Amino acid sequence: MKKTLKTLLAAIVLIVEIPFLGSWALADNHPIQAITHAGFGGGTDVTTRMMLLRARRVLKQDMQLVNKKGGGGATSMDYMMSLPADGQHTLTWTTGHAVSMALGKTKVKLSDMQPLARGTDDPQLLVVSCKADIKDAKKFISTQKSKSLKYGTTHTGGIDDVSAIAFTKKGKLKDPIIVAYKGVAPIKTNLIKGDIDVGVLNLGEALTEINDGKLCVSVVLANKRMSKIGNVPTAKELGIPVSLSTVRGFVTKKGVSADRAKTLENGMMKAMGHNYYKNFLTEIGLDDTSVVGADEWGKQMEEMLKEMTAQLKALGYTK
Repeated sequence: MKKTLKTLLAAIVLIVEIPFLGSWALADNHPIQAITHAGFGGGTDVTTRMMLLRARRVLKQDMQLVNKKGGGGATSMDYMMSLPADGQHTLTWTTGHAVSMALGKTKVKLSDMQPLARGTDDPQLLVVSCKADIKDAKKFISTQKSKSLKYGTTHTGGIDDVSAIAFTKKGKLKDPIIVAYKGVAPIKTNLIKGDIDVGVLNLGEALTEINDGKLCVSVVLANKRMSKIGNVPTAKELGIPVSLSTVRGFVTKKGVSADRAKTLENGMMKAMGHNYYKNFLTEIGLDDTSVVGADEWGKQMEEMLKEMTAQLKALGYTK
């Protein structure tokens, strides 16, 4: 899947970087800045490029990527706040931005941002070996009520260990034993070997092994079941109120006029309804339910920041 995504990215990068010279005129001589914090080829970069591919046509205005790295997204938010609230920029806001805000790496607040649309919503999954007896969700929960389980995560102080802590605390389960790895591959390897009990992964990260019957999803940390693994219950169905995802969506600076914000939202929604974007979602294991408008996206941003703040405090990262 990574090879296919690289091929896709190579195909679109020139289209996104070179201004369109079509028969239609640009609405403004100044291009919209599409601000990101991620390097070339990463999930945030690709998601932004795929949105731009059609949005600039729909809006009849050029859009150019502006990369502002640093602080886990803090630098990109601070840069956005230095710009006027004129609707001439967007920021790709992610789970990482929520972490940076919760850790106090920036003074920017959610109230400083105007949500526009969500581009991807990749729920956190609790994944186990298909040979394990805890692949059934109810068995999983009953087991962890009596003993701690080893959870494999990527690094610490991020969405993965926050997911593990939130799930176990709200489910009144035994505390998880967090085993941090430098990447997804060793989590999957050690799950299959049986050296850890649970992996906190996204569907795209585990899809190959799930299709091969090596890994099974026990619980989905989302509001709704996922169509590709539709028989797996959500934590909320099991009485544990946790919904956490790796998300990427778009915002602009608060204060932009309502008309301009709606124009940007509608343009993005139409762009992400195009088959180009839908095919991109399919390629990364998602579907078009990832795409939602400003109201739902704004509520999810609030919920995510609240959860991140509470659980990072529980983990001892903040006071």
